[in-house]
Amino acid sequence: MAAPSPRSSPLPEAAAAASRDKLVGVAIAAARRQVAQALRSRGLDTPELDARLLVGHALGLDHSALAAQSDRRLTTAEAGTVAALATRRLAHEPVARILGRKEFWGLPLRLNADTLVPRPETETVVEAALAALAGKGLTSQALRIADLGTGSGALLLALLSELPSAHGIGTDISLAALACARDNAVSNSLAGRASFVACNYATALQGPIDLLVANPPYIAQGEIAALAPEVRDFDPSRALDGGPDGLAGYRAIAADARRLLGRDGVLVVELGFGQVEAVTGLFAAAGLAPAAPKHDLSDIARAAIFEGRP
Repeated sequence: MAAPSPRSSPLPEAAAAASRDKLVGVAIAAARRQVAQALRSRGLDTPELDARLLVGHALGLDHSALAAQSDRRLTTAEAGTVAALATRRLAHEPVARILGRKEFWGLPLRLNADTLVPRPETETVVEAALAALAGKGLTSQALRIADLGTGSGALLLALLSELPSAHGIGTDISLAALACARDNAVSNSLAGRASFVACNYATALQGPIDLLVANPPYIAQGEIAALAPEVRDFDPSRALDGGPDGLAGYRAIAADARRLLGRDGVLVVELGFGQVEAVTGLFAAAGLAPAAPKHDLSDIARAAIFEGRP
């Protein structure tokens, strides 16, 4: 089980205060360098990018405004805000969690404690789904899409943004996640074609559905403790825990997939490392026809693709 999110615990106030004192009266550009150096010394990835995002967020400045005001000196209040955000990142809280947002498929998405931070590799699922639909000549049709375990709505909204005639439904067992997904649908002008329902995967849905997508939890329980702290300590445990073998979510989806998929229906699920054979076997046993998986930019089989059988 993932540890409780540090967002619910007090920040290390002494460390934040010390950092604040070092930043008071410092120019914005120098403050960015100080934050980047602190992150680099902790061994965090992309320290310069993180520093720019954190300082910009603290001051309410975008990239161009940061450059234009690079010589302006921080007030005591501003230094305190920058130090507090930097302290959170030094505790391995992901930048997306600190900012409360993440871009996915070019869409700005809000996050909350009940939603997984969308990963770039998950865009492979979107690519695979669009390619499968294009291969059937369906991309201009009035398709019905379902995103099972929608979280922030990332997969559903990305697909709706590319399929202007489609309508979709996102499911999740978390009401807080569904509220976040609804907000994201509104902010991305997709609310008119998206609806959301509370249920476990597809248990409340009826077919036929043209496209089923999902990024189920796929980490085996015994491997969660070894995950990077940014994931283990901050992503919701239900979005990580795939049961003893990491396949519990796939089994749940497979139980309903044949019932739901229309005649030309397609199902695409994200895969964890090394899971392609096991997942393919589960859905083939459920009566679906597998296609070749799609690999991500690291050449990992990331999206498994299936079609309903007549």
